[in-house]
Amino acid sequence: MKHIFFICMIASTLFLSKLSAQTEVMAWGNMTGIRVEGQLMEFESDIRVVGKGWTNIKATGKEKQRPNYHRDEQSQIVKTEIDKIRFTQTVEDKSKGLVAVSLTYASDTTLNAEGIYFCINLPDKRYASGTLQVGNSKAISIRELNAKSPAYSGSAIAVESQDQKLHLNFAAATTAFLKKETDNTTTLYVQVAKSIKKKQSGKLNFTIHATGNIDTNPAEIQLDTKNPGRIFAGLGGNFRLQNPRVDPQVIAYCLDNLRVSFGRVELPWSSWQPNENTDPIAEARAGRLNPRVDNTAKMAQRLAAKGIPVIVSCWFPPTWAIDGDPKKYVRRGGVQAYKLDPSKQEQIYKSLTDYLVYLKQEYGVEAAAYSFNESDLGIDVLHSGQEHAEFIKGMGKHMASRGLATKMLLGDNSDATTFDFILPAMNDPETHKYIYAVSFHSWRGCDDETLHKWAAASRTLNVPLIVGEGSTDAAAHVYPEIFAESTFALYEINLYTRICAICQPLSIVQWQLTSDYSILWGEGVYGSTGPLRPTQRYWNLKQLASTPENAFAIPFVCNKEEVNCAAYGNAASGEYAVHLVNNGAARQAIIKGLPDTVSKVKVYVTNTTKGMESTGEVEIKDGTAVANLPEMSFVTLISL
Repeated sequence: MKHIFFICMIASTLFLSKLSAQTEVMAWGNMTGIRVEGQLMEFESDIRVVGKGWTNIKATGKEKQRPNYHRDEQSQIVKTEIDKIRFTQTVEDKSKGLVAVSLTYASDTTLNAEGIYFCINLPDKRYASGTLQVGNSKAISIRELNAKSPAYSGSAIAVESQDQKLHLNFAAATTAFLKKETDNTTTLYVQVAKSIKKKQSGKLNFTIHATGNIDTNPAEIQLDTKNPGRIFAGLGGNFRLQNPRVDPQVIAYCLDNLRVSFGRVELPWSSWQPNENTDPIAEARAGRLNPRVDNTAKMAQRLAAKGIPVIVSCWFPPTWAIDGDPKKYVRRGGVQAYKLDPSKQEQIYKSLTDYLVYLKQEYGVEAAAYSFNESDLGIDVLHSGQEHAEFIKGMGKHMASRGLATKMLLGDNSDATTFDFILPAMNDPETHKYIYAVSFHSWRGCDDETLHKWAAASRTLNVPLIVGEGSTDAAAHVYPEIFAESTFALYEINLYTRICAICQPLSIVQWQLTSDYSILWGEGVYGSTGPLRPTQRYWNLKQLASTPENAFAIPFVCNKEEVNCAAYGNAASGEYAVHLVNNGAARQAIIKGLPDTVSKVKVYVTNTTKGMESTGEVEIKDGTAVANLPEMSFVTLISL
């Protein structure tokens, strides 16, 4: 019997209660909007310390500070620091569209500054034709603003457009103005402090009431199943072992309950061959194998036993392989950036390949691919683009000479932004025969234009594309409570669906399926208590992982900007999948172009209260499925 399997991923409101409003608060404190009935009334707030003359402006932002994030029922609390000024921001959902904000600060320094400001960036697509009114002042046009409006005083601020309205009410009169930024965006500045003195403190208390149009119009998706693209093997997982107390139970849960299609493990090179003049294989066979090396090899073996292809990546080089004195390398922001000794290239190739040979001979694992982790950035080996190309040729040739089928990842970049790092290797035909796949990590820079560049690179070389580390925020381990938040789950599944649609990857390899950046909670994961249990992120990934094995990417057209889509199908097996992430209110999805063999589907829903829960069946008529999509939910439809 043929099966049609398709998944609709719809991002619906991130409710933790029955409130009709929920504020999107990033872990660093910036609000990105207020949801009303699932519709995002969008803006972005931040806190700014403005230097004298409006130079040297420092603002809260992703990876700019080391904040602490905590939820207390309906309140989201962020503590952070800018230039020795400590901030605490509490955002509490009150009722439909209404939130209360409390911002306090305490300065441990004196600065020559224009002051501290709470800012709201107003997106042009919502507010370009809007107006600003502070207190009883005359409303001013945002469109006609040239540089900066006059400063107004009042306890009420209204920013209004045809689509959305923001009303801010303050406990006391405050000063506010609009400013056109250098990138032509418009920002509302609300003064928190005029000057900054040591031991100075203060607060700003206010509410934000957001209203606007709720778009409930259906999303229409037209599939083109006659022109399939590249194969999607499925969801993968990183298994870099770091926490021997908690990792085992998380790994077991994930491998027992998820269809994992790729695995990535560490080569602990500094433990494999700490001394240049020893034979690491002989040492291992003599019973002197470092336990850390054995554990990582057994992790690879466990994956291989389940038929999961394994990528082996290296972080830390041994001292002997480093160019110069290792003590002179200063770690900055988690980046060590060790350069390898160019005079020892052959020894380096041999040492690394010795491990891969030993892994094959003693553990029965032949790695599909090898890489240095994020060598564009230097975590922890640093290459230039040209050095990366030369290493691919040298290491690839050495592995082949030792009888290994293992090839190299091109890139394995830290982010999508550093695309140019792979160009020297792409432009050198001698590297191509050694390349297994093009790879990048999805932490930063995944705009559509950049993703299209990565997709084009893999097509040019006619090799797969693999997202070697999948997620959205590399610093999230600093504020791990965010992992349990619906907002985080939404951003992650949105990103994955876009990558699936644009890049058509062979796999997105989740960082990680261990206790690090865990998709599970409890049993000591980041100090959490209670039994080990899945988060919303887990259920999102389980639904993505339930995409039929080795289905081809299917072209589609979607009429809704708020809906991100990806589609897959396999005419031979009769299985198809469609993924949709709806970033708005509840609506219907009308999916057209399904093969005529489809008659009925079962609907599953994941949101803050449901984990892949069945909600009924839908009849398919003339190749069209019409499904109800709850607000901010991840929905899966599977044929019966």
